[in-house]
Amino acid sequence: MTFGELLQEGRAQLPHREAHWLLEHAAGLSAAALRARTDQSVDDTVTTGFRDLIRRRASGVPLAHLVGTQPFRHLELIVDASVLIPRAETEELVTHALELMPADTRCSALDLGTGSGAIALALAADRPHWSITAVERSTPALTVARANGERLGLQVEWLTGDWFQPVDGRRFDLIVSNPPYVNNDDPELAPEVAAHEPAEALLAGPDGLDAIRTVTAEAPGYLIDGGWLIVEHGYRQAEAVRGLMSSAGLARITSFRDHAGRDRFTAARR
Repeated sequence: MTFGELLQEGRAQLPHREAHWLLEHAAGLSAAALRARTDQSVDDTVTTGFRDLIRRRASGVPLAHLVGTQPFRHLELIVDASVLIPRAETEELVTHALELMPADTRCSALDLGTGSGAIALALAADRPHWSITAVERSTPALTVARANGERLGLQVEWLTGDWFQPVDGRRFDLIVSNPPYVNNDDPELAPEVAAHEPAEALLAGPDGLDAIRTVTAEAPGYLIDGGWLIVEHGYRQAEAVRGLMSSAGLARITSFRDHAGRDRFTAARR
C-alpha cells in the first residue's frame, strides 16, 4: 500500500485534515514530506499505527491526545489527559489581556489555573520583558506546563497550589484566568470532552460559577491599584460575572465577545 492509498483509507473515516495529521504523526513526516511520498510504499509498522490512530479518533479520543500536541497562538504545546486542551477562545482571552496593558511597560502577570501553561506561555512569548507567574493545583498538569516552558525556552514562575494561596502577600498588574466554568449537569458538554478531559478543569458547581466566585472575590487583594483582572467564562455567564466583579469592588467592568459574537470574557480594574 502507498501513502496515498493509506491516506484515502483514513479520509473515508475522518475529516481530510485530521487524516493528514494522523498519518504525518504515525510516519514521523512533515506535511511537505508526506506529499512528496504519495506513491511510495508504506512500512507495515506505519500502516498499523495509523489505523490504530484512526480507530481511536473515530471512537472519540481527542486529536490532540493522539498526536500529543496542540497549537495555541504561535506556540505548539504538549498536552495529555491531565490538562484541558487549549481552545481558540482562550487565544482570544490572551489577546484581550495583552490589550489591557501598554506593550512597552513592565508588568507582573498572574495566570490562575494554568493547566498546560498556554496563557502564561503565550504572554511570555509576546511580552518577554514581563514577569509571569502561573499557578496550578494539579501536579500532573503543572508537570506538563513546566515541560512546555522548557521546550519553548520561555521564562515563567510555576507554582503549585489552589488559586491565590501560593502567591499570598504578592500583588500583580494583571491577573488572567480561564477557570472551570461548566455547570455539573450541563447537557451541552460534548461527550468527547467529558470522557477525555479533566473534570476539575471543566466543572464548577451547579451554576458553573464556583471557581469564578473565588477568583473575583479574592482578586482585589492581589492586584495593585489600577491593576486588571480578566477571566474567560461561559457565554451565558457574562451578566453574573459582571455582578460578581461589582460586588468585589472592582471598576470599569467590561465584557468582550468571542469570534462567534458571544460574551465570553470579562475584565475589571482595581
